[in-house]
Amino acid sequence: MTTQPSDARPGLTPELEEAITRGYAQRDRANMGPTIAYFESLLAEHPGHPVLVYEVAGAYDTAGQEEKARELYERALDLGLAGDTLRRCLCQYGSTLRWLGQYNTSLAALDRAKKQWPESDAVRVFRALTLNDAGRSDEAVAELMTVITAHAEVTDLGRWAEGLRGLAQWLADGRPDNLPAHQLEFQVSTSGRVLESRTHFPCEMEERND
Repeated sequence: MTTQPSDARPGLTPELEEAITRGYAQRDRANMGPTIAYFESLLAEHPGHPVLVYEVAGAYDTAGQEEKARELYERALDLGLAGDTLRRCLCQYGSTLRWLGQYNTSLAALDRAKKQWPESDAVRVFRALTLNDAGRSDEAVAELMTVITAHAEVTDLGRWAEGLRGLAQWLADGRPDNLPAHQLEFQVSTSGRVLESRTHFPCEMEERND
């Protein structure tokens, strides 16, 4: 099971945490003006606070002002974020860069997050979106397959999960021809049809009641 990142936010007093929570409670996604003003005011009371700069960036991002959000995310990162706030910021920053068409920079941010939080589903999903928009669809599918097969127990994938994980890695590696011999052998599908394919990864047959 994937380990979920901690919700701890280093550098925040309980009072600031409470103030941030109030800002989210009052947020109206259809009218972000008041929320932006709220977080800007909070930042003015605590100038240069990296977490509050990040929160202001997120408010602008939700309002669809990606360029302004980008500048603020970069400022927050430069000021020094830590813990789960850093993970969230990198995800949102990477997503904003994707919307701005800056795919290489987006991937750099998300790769940084993936290196620090290799099991984060959120990081992988945002990275998949950027890969897809950058025209790297195989790698995007591989990332999403990795997320899904990591939680096979809450899906109906069953024993197929292991083979699908192998397929995900093959896609991520660029569809190499030098597959292990056992992956080049004849395989039998769940319908009983014999398959032969260099790109087929063995998924064990599900148990049947008949």
